[in-house]
Amino acid sequence: MGILIKNGVVYDPAQGIYGEKMDISIDGDKIVEDVSSPERVIDAEGRLVVPGGVELHSHIAGGKVNAGRIMRPEDGRKGRAPRGRLTRACSGFSILNTFSTGYTYARMGYTTTFEAAMPPLLARHTHEEFEDMPITDKGALVLLDNNWMTMEYVKAGDLDRLAAYVSWMFGATKAYGIKIVNPGGVEAWGWGKNCSINDPVPHFDVTPKEIIRALAKVNEELKLPHSIHIHCNDLGHPGNFETTLETYEAVKDITASSDRQVMHATHTQFHAYGGSSWKDFESKADAIADYVNKNDHITIDLGAVMFCDTTTMTADGPMEYSLHTLSRRKWSNHDVELETGSGIIPVAYSPKVPVNAIQWAVGIELALLIEDPWKVVLTTDHPNGCPFTFYPEIIALLMSKPKREEMLKGVSDAVGRRALIATIDRELTWGEIITMTRSAPAKILGLSESKGTLRVGADADVAIYDIMPESFDPAKGYREIEEKLMRTFYTVKGGEVVVKDGEIVATPPGRTYWVNPVGERAHAMREEMLKDLEAKFDAYYTVSMANYPVQDEYLSHPLEIRAG
Repeated sequence: MGILIKNGVVYDPAQGIYGEKMDISIDGDKIVEDVSSPERVIDAEGRLVVPGGVELHSHIAGGKVNAGRIMRPEDGRKGRAPRGRLTRACSGFSILNTFSTGYTYARMGYTTTFEAAMPPLLARHTHEEFEDMPITDKGALVLLDNNWMTMEYVKAGDLDRLAAYVSWMFGATKAYGIKIVNPGGVEAWGWGKNCSINDPVPHFDVTPKEIIRALAKVNEELKLPHSIHIHCNDLGHPGNFETTLETYEAVKDITASSDRQVMHATHTQFHAYGGSSWKDFESKADAIADYVNKNDHITIDLGAVMFCDTTTMTADGPMEYSLHTLSRRKWSNHDVELETGSGIIPVAYSPKVPVNAIQWAVGIELALLIEDPWKVVLTTDHPNGCPFTFYPEIIALLMSKPKREEMLKGVSDAVGRRALIATIDRELTWGEIITMTRSAPAKILGLSESKGTLRVGADADVAIYDIMPESFDPAKGYREIEEKLMRTFYTVKGGEVVVKDGEIVATPPGRTYWVNPVGERAHAMREEMLKDLEAKFDAYYTVSMANYPVQDEYLSHPLEIRAG
């Protein structure tokens, strides 16, 4: 159906458009130059018109998320909404059910979402939940860091077999990118231990740094659209900023296969801490920002914390146990055979607790101190820092110093002594916010031709917000930002209006992105690698290798990207 969006104030940083009064034409599911006889005309009347949001890192589907739902029925009772004419019943505050996830992202103007940590053995369940999640396009990053095959090939220095293994794993799990979580540390946790970046992994005699470098090299040799996507070692520990910077530096000499970063470092707020203990815990956002400002091989996302009761979930099992020992709240831990692990624990972030208040400050500081918005993406590591539904309030904090000053009145005074937020005057613009939530994540993921832009030929994903940017002052109108960014005036997904005046009006299925590495490097050692893998399955796995891969039937709307 042809759609003409007229009289909007358009922000499209990918095209260098920052607040131009212009029309957007849609034909079918693509943006076009002109639509002569549109079947629908939407008069934006000076409202903010932007590309659909791109969620680069979130925990929205799969075994870990579903275990969190089971573990926290008290969370599921929040956010309940009955079945509507077009919608299914919804539940959850920090762990939304699949239906509510799709509806809520769409209402907020997001049209593309990525699950950040898919265990290979649980890939089928991840894709089952994708099938159940309406509207948004999605993809998953597969965990390859603490996998026995990965570590054995890294130890042997056999990048050919590692490339063959990564290639096979992408086809087997229908993954989009390589995820690395506490490399070596999760395997060590099977023995009650952990690893920092230069510690040998028990029984494998490799270090996390060696794992990171090997996977980064293979990622570039396979020409995958997204770089390695890393959750650094020592997450959440006082003084961990040094490990973080060493991790960034570890891949500085590796050349990217395309015009993008070599490493994307995720939820950086949790990795930007100074101090030697919780007593002298402090922000080191300035050190992280300084490195990112000076180097082009690294991009980050925030993992911002907001004050609420949420659910933390991560493949970093030892970190979750550490949180359990601190809080004594209920805790779940799971080891996924020879591949990865996970932990789940509820967390309440309080403005009066010094550590929590500094964590809140760090996330905001990173966004304000990094000069180039193309290098930093707005995330909350949903639901770890807080649910993604806090994005409007975080945006208000970034755009309004008065909003920050208001919140600072209610937080621990430790923030004034051991964080930087009170001294920062910068207020982000609409152009910077749209870059951080649309254009930058699309480019970082390798999807800049189709997502995060309104250029001709891109996917017809558009969000219209009931904000008049030509006359609106974000610094003073921060409460309006919080309200208006929560529910769009219109959301168009793939050329179809799915939200009008904040209400769901259509629930089309989204597509599932996955990458198929087809280059010669990916297949050169395939036969020998499969013999190794079959031996591991016969000796150690609870399922046979034939029962492992995700069949095509699990993806009813796939979008295959061939790489290599």
